[in-house]
Amino acid sequence: MTTTMAGAMTTTLTGPVLFKAACPDCRSCFELASDALRLAIGASSRTTFYSFTCPDCGSAVRKPAGERIVELLTGGGVRTLRLHTG
Repeated sequence: MTTTMAGAMTTTLTGPVLFKAACPDCRSCFELASDALRLAIGASSRTTFYSFTCPDCGSAVRKPAGERIVELLTGGGVRTLRLHTG
């Protein structure tokens, strides 16, 4: 169960969380469950991204993730990897 806040209104959702995504290679649009996405959080916006495999053409897709995308993906249960710089 996932709970989202919109202003002063609270909504409780049941069932799997789905995210809309698109493939830049085949231009297909689809919905992915949280377990089909990976989020990598780096030290800067250039090293923070999410990735998935296109279900239609099989391409590995990597897209930048700003603060709002990070918030939505982590709130939806997407597995997150924190990248360390050393």
